Amino acid sequence: MKSTNETKIPSTDEAWDNRELGADEAYVGVVKASDLQLDAAAGTQLISIRLGVSMIEDLKLIANINGIGYQTLMKQVLGRFVECEKKAIWNQIVSKQLKVEPTRQEPRHRKVAGT
Repeated sequence: MKSTNETKIPSTDEAWDNRELGADEAYVGVVKASDLQLDAAAGTQLISIRLGVSMIEDLKLIANINGIGYQTLMKQVLGRFVECEKKAIWNQIVSKQLKVEPTRQEPRHRKVAGT
């Protein structure tokens, strides 16, 4: 039977981020897994990309201001771009299938005095 004197920390993002939860070495175990297994489990793939030094420095600065790593920032930025592009492509496909022209407002004709 567990002691009722134990302090329970609510499971919140903040508790994990500030290491109130998940940092106790008593609960740490070593798991041997290859990079391929980790990638498969996380649904990720390692890539290599060359970016300009100044762009990387800018990304690091922006990430630091936002309190995240620059690679995490890059993943977020790419994710936002991909979602936006997929929506734009989907809208183009649907518009073509429905044969809908983009809406545009016709110019209003002014009444001319005396007509």
